[in-house]
Amino acid sequence: MSVEREILEYLNKNKKPIKYKGVSVGFLGLPDFKYYKYQTLANNFSVLSKKGLIKKTSNGEYIISIKGMEFLESGKNILRKYGTDKNKNSPKDLLIVYDIEEDKKSERDWFRRHLKKFHFIMIQRSVWVGPSPLPREFLSYLKEIKLINNLKTFKLAKGYGNK
Repeated sequence: MSVEREILEYLNKNKKPIKYKGVSVGFLGLPDFKYYKYQTLANNFSVLSKKGLIKKTSNGEYIISIKGMEFLESGKNILRKYGTDKNKNSPKDLLIVYDIEEDKKSERDWFRRHLKKFHFIMIQRSVWVGPSPLPREFLSYLKEIKLINNLKTFKLAKGYGNK
């Protein structure tokens, strides 16, 4: 989970503002953020503010904006997780070639993480090989989030790396 998402989740869940006066000690003392460096928090807080996902109140406190709440709602489905019954020694007989647009970066990153989780290995940047078949629920979710048309799968006659 990104730092930006954690800040938004915290503001949405707790509904109480974080005092932010040049990144005060109170902001850094929050238990949810104690493992992040000061500069990481300051940079991400600035990005959230510039994107309009948080806003400053008249008394100098920052709260999540309506746009920030909409952002959180739109991203809930992206975080679905899927498992596999395959292992790293399963024959790698499925080739996946994909092209996911730059404006769908979070979906592309989510897709790559799942390919790794499914024991696929990268041959080139958007060409992966791994065990087949992909989980049925995963494929139906790809349809739901409109990524299925961005990829092609090919069943290999023999496993990748087999002689």
